[in-house]
Parts: sequence; structure tokens; C-alpha cells
Amino acid sequence: MQVKKNIFKKQFSRRTFLKGLGLAALTLSASPFLNRLFLKRNLKKAHAAIGEKRGLREASYYKKIDEKYVQCTLCPRGCTLTDGQRSFCRVREPIDGKLYTLVFGLPCAVHVDPIEKKPLFHVLPATSSFSVATAGCNLRCKFCQNWQISQKSPEETENVLLNPQQTVEMAKKTNSKSIAYTYTEPTVFYEYMIETAKIAKSEGLINLYHSGGFINPKPLAELTKYLNAANVDLKGFNKEYLKQMCQEDLRVVLNTLKTLKENGVWLEITNLVVPTFNDKMSEIRQMCEWIKENLGSEVPLHFSRFWPQYKLKNLHPTPVQTLQWARKTALDVGLSYVYIGNVPGNDAENTYCPSCKKVLIERKGYRLGKNNIKSSRCKFCGYPIAGIWSQA
Repeated sequence: MQVKKNIFKKQFSRRTFLKGLGLAALTLSASPFLNRLFLKRNLKKAHAAIGEKRGLREASYYKKIDEKYVQCTLCPRGCTLTDGQRSFCRVREPIDGKLYTLVFGLPCAVHVDPIEKKPLFHVLPATSSFSVATAGCNLRCKFCQNWQISQKSPEETENVLLNPQQTVEMAKKTNSKSIAYTYTEPTVFYEYMIETAKIAKSEGLINLYHSGGFINPKPLAELTKYLNAANVDLKGFNKEYLKQMCQEDLRVVLNTLKTLKENGVWLEITNLVVPTFNDKMSEIRQMCEWIKENLGSEVPLHFSRFWPQYKLKNLHPTPVQTLQWARKTALDVGLSYVYIGNVPGNDAENTYCPSCKKVLIERKGYRLGKNNIKSSRCKFCGYPIAGIWSQA
């Protein structure tokens, strides 16, 4: 197959990659600091050793329109493209009548994070999660905190070549219990994510998906076969707000939430509360009622504090009192686990037993104190606590 000149052809073996990383002689500590230091130093070595700029792979979901045009069917945007045109997400392009992802095995962000940062509060507490992302996103959120990579093309980010098998190997070397597809929108690096997830599952790691939920039903259904847990950003419950603020369709996100739940993926939801935009308690109540009715009362809901950034630097941070009102509203509706995020030290970071109301997991930011969940139950009253508390 002939490809354009700006598509790099050189291939490197797994042995070359591992030599560049210096993994053979390296024994890692469980310390998150040492893990971060390892990544910072050795990913640069890998990049220098390998020297490639792109990861090319035929896309999994698209259809041919005619001899010139193809249509991406991964997300509801359905980009129709011809050679030389780039998709809305910036990481898909047709070449000779076939659609390709340009970021297969080409992450621009690789970190070892506390799993609580995803945020996932009911999944393997106090463990590390190997976290990856590529350039690109199929949304345009004006408050995006990772816009430097999500709103860029792969040519504009600093990337490393890290194929699925190498990703899993690095996760294991850093003592991570999970791999998180996160930071940008993992839907746009679908092929990289799902191939990595298949290997990770076969080797005993769990797979985490942090997404805006803007994906078509068929690829989502395929992905759920390999996912253990997901945190979906339900950015609001007003159609016009989502359209104007994020260029997103509320109906798609709600369908994604239901599909994940129906397919046995552990689900948590994050709602970023933006002052004057989506902070009406009537809308928050409607959202919570929908969650309870369609997903159940045990789905954890994280109300996250907005901080001025990207295109919304003119706003003030969300008042803590607004978040407290939102949490009270959710609890009044009947949701069992409601958290407040981006407010370090707030008691609403803790997990409480829905029955006896005692503290089950104590949190201070990403640091955990006592954990009173034993065998998936409250240590004090025996009430079953929903979540993934051990690695099968």
C-alpha cells in the first residue's frame, strides 16, 4: 500500500523498544514518585531510540461512500472525508480510499496515577492506574482542563511510540493494577484502546474508561466486552447547554450510560458544576432522578468544582456551597454515594455507609486513610457496598 510522505514507515521491534527503556535491569518500587520518575526519564529514551512520529492503523469503524469518500462510524459526528481531509477529532484521515487512525500506539500522555484521580472511588482503592492518552477529541468543551492535548492534532503534541503490548508491560512494571484510557477522549484512539484492553484483560489487569460518552452504540458494545469500569462525564442535563458548551448531544451520552450499565461495566458519573451555566438545582434534581430511575441508586455521582481555564477564564470557581446543595439534592433524591471533587479536605470526599452512615473510606485528596470495607461490606453493619473491591 502506498501512503503519503508524512506517514512514517520505519518499524521497531519489541526488543529495540525495551532496550531503549532499559527495562531489563530496572526493578521498580511501588512508590508513585519513583514510578513518575521512571516514566519521565525512560519515555524520553524510548522516543529518542524509536524516532517515529505517527502510529498508523486502519480504522475499525467506517464505510466507503464511493471511490473518493469514506464515512467514519465511530461516533455520531459521522465525518465524511476524502484523501487529505482530517476528521473533527483531528486523528483520522483517509488514505487511498481507506480510513486510518493516526495515533495507534502513539500516546502523548503517559502517567501512573492514583485510581482516585480518574475519579473512581469504588474500584480498587489506593492502587495505581497506568494512564494513557493520545492527541485529539470529538468534543469541544470550553472548560477543558487538558485542552493542550485534547484540542491538538498528533503533529502538535509530543508523542512516544508505545504499542498495546508495551503499554501492558509498562503497566505491570510500574505495579499498576489497571490501565486507564483517559485525559483526552479515549473514543478517538479506539483501536489503540481496545487492542490494549484485550491484552490487559488476558494478563489480569483491569481496564478503565474515562469518557465524555460521545460514541456510537456498535463500537461501544464491542468495547464493553473488555472494560471493567468507567467514569462518564455527564456534563449537564440541558440539551442546549451541552450543545453550546461542548458540541455534544445529551441523548447520546444518556444512551452510553445505559449501555455501560446494561453490559456489566462498573459505572461512576462526574458532573462538572459550572457557575451560572449548569448550576440550577432544578436541573440537577432532574439529572439525579434520571440516574436513579435508569441506572440505579448505587451509581456513584461526583460533583466536581469548576476552575477557570481554557475559554472560560472569565468565570469564578464554583462556590463550595453550590456543590454542597447539589450533593444534598442528590442524596434527597435517593442516590447512595455522592461526592464532591476538586475541594481537597471536604468531608464529601469520604465514602459513607448508606445504612449506618459511618465512614467507610476516608480520603484527603488522593491520599487514603482508613478503609472499613471488608469483603465488599460495611465493617460495622454488614451492608453490601457496591463496587470492585478486589482484583479477581
